[in-house]
Formats: sequence, C-alpha cells, structure tokens
Amino acid sequence: KTANIRGRGGAGFPTGVKWGFLPKERTGPVYLVCNADEGEPGTFKDRQILEWDPHLLIEGMTIAGHAIGAKLGFIYIRGEFAWIADILERALEQARAAHLLGTNILGQGVDFDIVVHLGAGAYVCGEETALLESLEGKRGNPRLKPPFPAVVGLYGCPTIVNNVETLASVPFIVERGAAAFMEFGSNNNFGPKIFGISGHVRRPGAYEYPLGIPFETLLEAAGGVVGTLKAVIVGGLSVPILTAQEVAGLHMDYDSCLKKGTMLGSGGIMVMNESTSIPQVALRAIQFYAHESCGQCTPCRQGSHTVAALLERIVSGRGSRADVDRVLELCATIKGTTLCPTGDAFAVPIEAMVTKFRGELEACVSAEGV
Repeated sequence: KTANIRGRGGAGFPTGVKWGFLPKERTGPVYLVCNADEGEPGTFKDRQILEWDPHLLIEGMTIAGHAIGAKLGFIYIRGEFAWIADILERALEQARAAHLLGTNILGQGVDFDIVVHLGAGAYVCGEETALLESLEGKRGNPRLKPPFPAVVGLYGCPTIVNNVETLASVPFIVERGAAAFMEFGSNNNFGPKIFGISGHVRRPGAYEYPLGIPFETLLEAAGGVVGTLKAVIVGGLSVPILTAQEVAGLHMDYDSCLKKGTMLGSGGIMVMNESTSIPQVALRAIQFYAHESCGQCTPCRQGSHTVAALLERIVSGRGSRADVDRVLELCATIKGTTLCPTGDAFAVPIEAMVTKFRGELEACVSAEGV
C-alpha cells in the first residue's frame, strides 16, 4: 500500500487496496490467481516475464500468497502460450526442489503452491470473473458484480486476481522497500512499466521504463517512426486512438493518458504512419471483438456484429454518411451497458476512430450512398 503500485493489467487499480478488500473474518480458503491470459491485441509484455524470468513471477506470487493468507495460487495462461506453460511447469518444479514452493517453505512453516491452468484462447477470459468461471471448468462468461472476487471468487471463496507484471513487481518492493520503488515513475504512478511497441517503428519490441516517461522517449528508443506519424494507440486496442497532434507531449502514465482522453491500459503501443487506413483499422478491430464476444449481453453480441457490418459496407464503398452516423449512435448506446468491459472495449475505440478520422470514412462512401 505504501508503494502504491497500480495494477499493470490495464485498469491501474491500486494493488494494496485490492488485497485489502478481502473479508477480515473468514474461515475457508483464500486463493490467489495470476491473470496471464494477455489477450489484448497489441500487448506482449507479460509473456516476456513468463518466458524469460518465470521465477520472478513465482516469487512474487509466493510473497503475495503469504500476505493475503492464500495457500494455493493459479496461473491462468492463454492456450496459445502452451510452450510458456511448459517453461512455467519446469520453473515450478525447480522452486519446489529448492524448498521455495510447496509445504513448509524454507522451514518457515509457510505453505504455498501454484497450479498452471491453460485457457482456450477466449479474449473475454482476460476479464477476471470470466477467468474464474473458466478456471472452475465452466464456460468463460463474466459474472454479475457485486459480489467482487475478493469476497466471492474462485469456488465461492475470497480470491485476489492480479496481472503477471503486477505480481512480478512484488519482490522488488519487499526486498528494496516502498521508497526505492517510488523512486521510479511520477506522482501517483510509481514504479517501472513494460511497454510493448509495435507498428511503424524501426525497432519494435518490449521496453521497460519508469511510468511517466515521455512518449517521445519511448518512440526514440524504438528507433523512431518509419515515415510520418499519423496516429497512436497507447494502451492496447481497447483504448481511444490519439492523433499525432494529440500524442505530442504525452507522458506515459495512467493519469496523463486520462487527461489526453485515452488510457494507458496494458501499455501496448501501436504506432501508425501516413500509409495507415483508419477505416481498415476500425473494421479489423470490430471484426476481432465481434468474434470474441461471449454472447451473454445483447448490446455486445448484437451490437458488435451490427457495427462490423456497417463498417464493412463503408470500407467496401457501399455505405453512406448515414451509416457513419449509425456507427457512432451504436457505440454511444453500447457503452456502459454490458456485464463486462468488452462492450466498452470496442465501442470506445471505434467511436474515437470514427470521430477523429471521419473524413477518411466519408471518403469511402459511394456517390450513390451519400
């Protein structure tokens, strides 16, 4: 709590506060779940930790499990990361062999073990309650909240769900102290952050910098833009796009991104140059979300496919300006009406793309459709 580390999964909620939501009076087990689903398009930072430093995550989970009173933890990893799951299993065996995991850890009377669970590649299972449903062997549909997982989670027991990068930050805080962690970053946005940079840059990849780093510094680290910068998505596909003018002067932390009308999210930065067709990006995005909708909520289930059909018509030259208006109307209707954030995950960014680059969509409209 003193370090004020904010969740690295996307929402940026204070981790210590989340742990504090556990009921003070409890008799049954408490579970710790690591969300390693990483299904957000444009995001590839957690896999770096999982693949190249699995023991950092295991240590972080063990400390977190001890802190919250959990004796069993789960790593829910997306099915496409099967080879990383094998790496994790080997690392878990190494930790058990070194008495760093399992029963009576280091002879201190502390018990904690970890189970690796492979998902089946559903985007919606990145949402914590859908993840818990899947972990229980059920269809990965989001639950109605409240109750929240900290009160009623896995198997009906109090459960804390944290992102990979969040849990991997715990050992540094415990070993070096909160003050050392807070030396990195900016006010209310402390610590380092891994940013995944892709798109029209010369050196795409994963870059770790303190929160609050200027966007221009990250762009320079990635070798600069190939061509002329047109637009950027700074936090994974589900956050509003920024124009080249809007991203100027941006500092990469949760609060600064909100002030610019977007979100830091998972830190998945997608850089687009002048050759990018924003209508094509919008269409590809909504096709992904329409495919990944779990179908539980009507606005998401029906709305995603309707928006996809409208954008396909516009991009193919068969649409009208009225279709562009309908896309915006649907996005406004869908926002805030679904059980989980998936509805907003496509309505918000599509609305931003259409609003900021409306001229490009209208340029696709046929003369007959005007």
